[in-house]
Amino acid sequence: MDAQGRGRDEGIDPADQWVLNPDTGDYELRLTPSSGRSSAAAGTTDARTAGPRRRSKPEAKPSGDRASVPGQRGGRRGSGGGRGDRDEPRKAGSRAAAPAAGRRKAKPKKSGKKKALVWTGGVLAFLLVGVGTTGYFVYQHFNANITAVSTDGASTGGFSKDRAINVLVIGTDKRTGAGNEGYGDAGSVGHADTNILFHVSKDRTNATALSIPRDLITDIPDCPTQLENGETKDIPATPGGRFNTSLGQSERTPSCTMRTVTELTGITPDHFMVADFNAVKSLTTAVGGVDVCLAKDIDDKDSHLKLSQGEHTIEGEQALAFLRTRHSVGFGSDLSRIEIQQQFLGSLMRKLKSNDTLTSPSKMWSLAEAATKALTVDEKIGDINQLRKLGMELASVDPKNITFTTVPVLDNPNDKATVILDKSKAPQVFSMMREDVSFTAVEKQEKAEEKAKAEAKLKGEMAAPADVRVDVYNGGAPAGSAQNALDWLQNEKKVLKSTNKANAPENVKKTQLVYGPNQADQARRLADLMGMSASALKPTTTDAGEMEPMKLTLGPDFTEAGSPLSAPTKAPDEIQRVEADKAVCAK
Repeated sequence: MDAQGRGRDEGIDPADQWVLNPDTGDYELRLTPSSGRSSAAAGTTDARTAGPRRRSKPEAKPSGDRASVPGQRGGRRGSGGGRGDRDEPRKAGSRAAAPAAGRRKAKPKKSGKKKALVWTGGVLAFLLVGVGTTGYFVYQHFNANITAVSTDGASTGGFSKDRAINVLVIGTDKRTGAGNEGYGDAGSVGHADTNILFHVSKDRTNATALSIPRDLITDIPDCPTQLENGETKDIPATPGGRFNTSLGQSERTPSCTMRTVTELTGITPDHFMVADFNAVKSLTTAVGGVDVCLAKDIDDKDSHLKLSQGEHTIEGEQALAFLRTRHSVGFGSDLSRIEIQQQFLGSLMRKLKSNDTLTSPSKMWSLAEAATKALTVDEKIGDINQLRKLGMELASVDPKNITFTTVPVLDNPNDKATVILDKSKAPQVFSMMREDVSFTAVEKQEKAEEKAKAEAKLKGEMAAPADVRVDVYNGGAPAGSAQNALDWLQNEKKVLKSTNKANAPENVKKTQLVYGPNQADQARRLADLMGMSASALKPTTTDAGEMEPMKLTLGPDFTEAGSPLSAPTKAPDEIQRVEADKAVCAK
């Protein structure tokens, strides 16, 4: 809908024409009628426009007229503004003249902050990006601004209400756009320079934003890709490549970065979003600047950031310089830059959640205009209605329950410019996200009886390892996992009645053990040996035969034998973390 051309009074800012409807939680494009409109004109909508019709000729305004604006209760008195305008008695039979006893009881009013959150829940879809964080305040007017590209089958197919949500947000180093030519490497194809896997819990009480270092050495898998010209190309894998080359290099698209994330973490993203340098500048300006704090003076000639010690509000070019600086903070590495980006993102999230932003139609209009023009999204959320639904799922997460963390890495002994996975810590982080374990102290909204029932599977007698009979299948784990698990079970744990059954008929989302009720003691022993959680145990309803083995299917969460499959109940103390609700000064 064109806010400029339909239902517009002269001199009214388009942003001020969006009216919050408390009954639906949506913004609607409406105009308070001018003094020249009759009640009929104000209260009747044109079937072609969904907004009030504009009269070509003013009509006399009857006394007692009230502005009919959906979302505004009661309208305004005397919108004509003359001294003689007064409310006159309503005609008998009118709705307003009904006896007081027949009126509906007014609902208790929510607090201003809660009301703002409820209203914006229907239009807010804020998603994070390292070189640019964005808040989506979605209006129908902005549908045409959205640029969408294919996931090439690399996603789950889209988020749903009944499970956790995972959104991959990518910041590229592409220098396209006005004013970006001077930032080194002007010919960059747009690599995955900053990467955040944003995980929102199933019960929507908490979220984890996992930063993936651009210089991490990892395996980039085969990537079937639809190119811009419509051609389909199978881009070959790159074993041991830099993570940032999963985008741009060899014509790779965001779907290739999605596949790389799945290969690395065992988590398949639901959606992706991509932003470039211009997104940072336009979005930080639209929100009115982001508050940052420095523990020392910074004068970085590479990023062009020059700020004194203390607190500052930055936007535009200055915000981009802040997010790009690294030589002047921490150890001067990309990992130090990730930490300063996380501090910035936390501050921006607090700004987006503040009443100053939530209750300002002008700011929301500017944010939506900037966001829909600056970002590229996958085709599953390339429609305004899907973005709106996603926003409703994300809006309820409190910043105090959002944690930023980084994939644990070590210096690469073969190349000081890159890092490698810390295999003693990273699997725990990935496992927590896969198992939907919060990195904060927030309690999950799981029913007590369901939790007790699940944990009961692990309680009771355990069979001796020599009495455990199990067939091992590979159902989505790395190649060779079934044999790796078998060797470990037989040689180190003395589970001699185990067999490698190679690939499973179907892949599983995570490792599972299927057993009969009469095999419960064997299942408990195997779960104890392999560190499996109660959710991995899948009992059948009928007893197994005396010589029948249990069925262990290894999923993407299986990395190597001996590494526990169940997630920690809380984040390890040594894992780097930044909580979104706490201000931190960059050092």
